[in-house]
Amino acid sequence: MGTIIQLDNIIKRFYIGEPNELQILNGISLSVEEGEFVSIVGASGSGKSTLMNVIGILDRPTEGNYILDGVDINAAKDYELSKIRNEKIGFVFQTYNLISKTTALKNVELPMLYAGKKKKERIERSKELLDLVGIGERLKHKPEELSGGQKQRVAIARAMANNPAIILADEPTGALDSQTGRMVMDLFHKLNKEQGKTIVLITHSNELAEETQRIITIKDGNVIEERKGMGA
Repeated sequence: MGTIIQLDNIIKRFYIGEPNELQILNGISLSVEEGEFVSIVGASGSGKSTLMNVIGILDRPTEGNYILDGVDINAAKDYELSKIRNEKIGFVFQTYNLISKTTALKNVELPMLYAGKKKKERIERSKELLDLVGIGERLKHKPEELSGGQKQRVAIARAMANNPAIILADEPTGALDSQTGRMVMDLFHKLNKEQGKTIVLITHSNELAEETQRIITIKDGNVIEERKGMGA
């Protein structure tokens, strides 16, 4: 087991050099070990979404170093970054981000399509993952025919499509009632324990964060506290 995410002194600025330049991340350093379930907690405006975009390689840092699973992200070309993003990271968002006109099965297939997997393999893997998240019987349904909890489970299955090392979940229970949110959290615990997935949960809920092994609190673009959670 080694370090899978290593951020050193990450600074993120927007509108660089302009009078209204904005610095959101003020030199964040943190590391996540393989197989760890970590939460990043912060109020709205703390910089946690910007941090998630940097960790998920959706955005490059302005300054600082980022090593993801042995790869120096600063030195990588854009086409390499999209390949790494598609194969190493599974994203789960509060708003599900499913494609509305297509079935649960086809939504889960998408990352594998980008990765160039054959159709037969894509279909088999999608069915297997929808079974794993407990909605195998809904694979022909479109998002509008699914409840919020079912949509989020499709999104988790999609996040797992290319067997990524890391799952990055941004407020994954934010749009769900507490009972459905509980089911989604249980699923993350299962993926962490049974499949050894490294999970980074971005949340404003201290209650959810407590379930994870380690809690990193950020405020005004700085890490202000790191402590163990109940899941440790």
